[in-house]
Amino acid sequence: MLKLLLKWLLSAAALLGVAYIYGGVSVASFGTAMFAAAIIGLLNMLVRPILVILTIPITLLTLGLFLFVINALMFWAASGLIGGFHVNGFWAALLGSLIYSALGVVIDAVLERA
Repeated sequence: MLKLLLKWLLSAAALLGVAYIYGGVSVASFGTAMFAAAIIGLLNMLVRPILVILTIPITLLTLGLFLFVINALMFWAASGLIGGFHVNGFWAALLGSLIYSALGVVIDAVLERA
């Protein structure tokens, strides 16, 4: 349970890091980042698997690259649901989701060692 809470806090910090690194994403506060990280996690847990299954043909045709588009759509959808978290269009969502995912991999690696 403690790891889950720590991952949530670090994911919120990563979202603030994305906003700091890349101007196409803005986050109003740490509280907003925590809420956005939770919403992104829920979207990835509930909606993403359905989209992955529905888009299997295009994912196969693009050799898996379409999964980046699905990640960007989840990131962009979260910004549409939360005030204080804004993404400036699809391309900003794509780059923001790539940075957020990379930071998520680092977070997972650090928590795995703990």
